[in-house]
Amino acid sequence: MKLLHFADAHIDMANYGRHDPETGLPLRVLDFLKSLDTIVDAAISEKVDMVIFAGDAYKDRSPAPTFQREWGKRIIRLSQARIPTLLLVGNHDISPAVGRAHAIQEFDTLQVPYVKVLSKPDFLKPEHLWDLPVQVIAMPWISRSSLMANLDMSAADTSEVFSNIESRISELMKGWLNEADPNLPIILTAHASVQGATFGSERMVMLGSDLVLPTSLVRDPRLDYVALGHIHKPQNVNEGAHPPVIYPGSIERVDFGEAADDRFFVIVDVMRGKTKVEWRKLTGARPFIDRRAVIKSGENVMETIKSALPKSKDIEGAIVRLTIEYPREYDSMIDESELRKHMERAFEFHLVKRPQMESRIRLPADQTVSSLSPLDLLDQYWRAAHTNPIEADELQKLAKEILANDNEAQGNSL
Repeated sequence: MKLLHFADAHIDMANYGRHDPETGLPLRVLDFLKSLDTIVDAAISEKVDMVIFAGDAYKDRSPAPTFQREWGKRIIRLSQARIPTLLLVGNHDISPAVGRAHAIQEFDTLQVPYVKVLSKPDFLKPEHLWDLPVQVIAMPWISRSSLMANLDMSAADTSEVFSNIESRISELMKGWLNEADPNLPIILTAHASVQGATFGSERMVMLGSDLVLPTSLVRDPRLDYVALGHIHKPQNVNEGAHPPVIYPGSIERVDFGEAADDRFFVIVDVMRGKTKVEWRKLTGARPFIDRRAVIKSGENVMETIKSALPKSKDIEGAIVRLTIEYPREYDSMIDESELRKHMERAFEFHLVKRPQMESRIRLPADQTVSSLSPLDLLDQYWRAAHTNPIEADELQKLAKEILANDNEAQGNSL
């Protein structure tokens, strides 16, 4: 069967840029919706047998109705095209309060045709999947309290939750694998971390508050495809082996941690014991450009900074961040208005100034720290930090008063 898999849409991510005057929507939201439209168009034009969305439709657990409307428009298009669609609930979709509706609840409540919301661990057979010849194990993001309830863990188990929750999930999933029809493809979809996966800045995913699936579980050869969400870095955690364990990544760059990563969705041909994955690059993703300039001397400061900026052809429409590290005394040499004028064709420009000061106070050769009074040490600090002389004098006077009062108080107590 032909499957389209994507995840981490976060369509209400509006942390950069302005609003579109025609739609009233933030321009960054339109970026995410454009990628989502590309994905929906591909599903319909290529007549896929199923779409799996592996969680996090929004960044906010309580999305504004406008954003829910825009997400709903795209999912309804899949429904109207009669494409079976599974929507997994992610950590950004679920409310931390027990009993409250999650962010994509309406598709379940209204029983939208060809759309199924997966909000709890479940094993779906063909009769649950519009008679498609496939089986799906679903592991959405759920809180520890919900895990206890769904896995039938009693209150007496509370003290042991942190140590046994992973093993209980493994037992549950292995039980479903044993129950599955060996002649039909088996897909695992989960919004979770997987041991050994990497994200953003290439840090290893460690055990923590996330639901972490052990590598041995997702690489079980009885599975034919593993459709994951939650980690934004595109990757196959089981590269070169069966089954493919795929994080397609977010559909748009969310922040500068994803600046170097392309955006994807995947088209998958799933067969029993053999699966082919085709990565589809989302070519319209807005570029994030992260640059750094280090100033070591007072000569040609602005030329050095400008040389770190992207080329003119790359600036258009990009979100650019420039971080400048420099000795504090060179602050007046940095012309911020000139830099912003130079970057005016960027979608948004972030200037981060990081003035440096000497990390160590250097004392004369004939002095040691122990030979100086607290006030002498403070005087050395003001000079090392290049504090304004007038301000340093006022601070020194204040410190002298505080020390004098402290000494007086100690004398009275004796």
